[in-house]
Amino acid sequence: MLRIGLTGGMGAGKSTVARILAERGAVLIDSDVIAREVVAPGTEGLAALVAAFGDDILAEDGSLDRPALAARAFADDESRATLNSITHPLVGKRTGELISAAAPDAILVQDIPLLVENGLAPLMNLVLVVDVEAETRIRRLVEFRGVSEIDARARISAQATDEQRRAVADVLLDNNGAPGAIDAVVHRLWDERLVPFEQNKRTGSPAKGELRLVPADPDWAAQAQRIIARLWVACGAAAQRIDHIGSTAVPGLDAKDVIDIQITVADMAAADGLLTALAEAGFPRKDDVTDDNPKPTEGDPAGADHALWTKRLHGSADPGRPANVHIRAEGTPGQRFALEFRDWLRSDAAARAEYLEVKREAEAKAAGLSGAAAADAYYGVKEPWFDAAYERLR
Repeated sequence: MLRIGLTGGMGAGKSTVARILAERGAVLIDSDVIAREVVAPGTEGLAALVAAFGDDILAEDGSLDRPALAARAFADDESRATLNSITHPLVGKRTGELISAAAPDAILVQDIPLLVENGLAPLMNLVLVVDVEAETRIRRLVEFRGVSEIDARARISAQATDEQRRAVADVLLDNNGAPGAIDAVVHRLWDERLVPFEQNKRTGSPAKGELRLVPADPDWAAQAQRIIARLWVACGAAAQRIDHIGSTAVPGLDAKDVIDIQITVADMAAADGLLTALAEAGFPRKDDVTDDNPKPTEGDPAGADHALWTKRLHGSADPGRPANVHIRAEGTPGQRFALEFRDWLRSDAAARAEYLEVKREAEAKAAGLSGAAAADAYYGVKEPWFDAAYERLR
């Protein structure tokens, strides 16, 4: 299934986005609903809260008086930590049960207010953040939910900052506009990204990037870090290091809008052992690529030994963020070259300019072609230059 994390500050409008996605066919798991369920009358959760905060948090009918609990739980860090230690394990257990019950082809949307605070973003295939300025959210809480301004500010200050949420956002949904303005954006997201992403992930089909240069994007580095965080979760101890490589790792360099990541492992057996975990994380293998273009190396001047340049290549199934994930063994020529080449371009302006001209020539050669013909034309220009660059770096 495709796991989508949905979050945003209080009053941002997550419920509107969640409703639209559910109407389009998503399986919605609402953490707030679960949080209420696990502290309903007669539950172990409610008993634990009463033991921690006293009978004053109960209403006359024995149910939880949420404003009374909030007044105590949000008063200081220690009280909030106590609340979280009681409710989070219960919410997590129930969430796991609901995820297990979802269909294999589901687009599963988890509405999690504290997604950032609890470090859950890397567990998701994609994170949607509903973004609204804090003062607007405070006004909405006061006007539409009857929350006092003091309480609204206290709750918002206890949550992640807008900057922290934006840092984990694969998709930032601006909901500062008029009511209903966000609806069309969510429908388009469903049709153009979420549905194709789920299909690609289920069928093991990496999304295709275009052989077209675009201006350097300052956000590429942050996008790469979000991918790397997911890859660490998928790889665990099998990865020795994970690095952002390639042109998008070089600030200011125009490039194809495809993020390149290198996972360094002990050997190819370890690389093959990651096949299932990476596919589940949304990075299926490209089976037609098993090595880099060999270059003359010490002990093999002709570069005929492909074993020295063996790798595994995976691609992102997300059509909204194409990425290549190269898996190479520690200390192999290809693994070292990927890092050294990146660092050379970062430090040498003349090399960057020279490489950019080569890429523009390759783009021109591939123009008007498609599929394998376009790729052959594009890399037919670049690979000879890479061979020469390898010698220069040596």
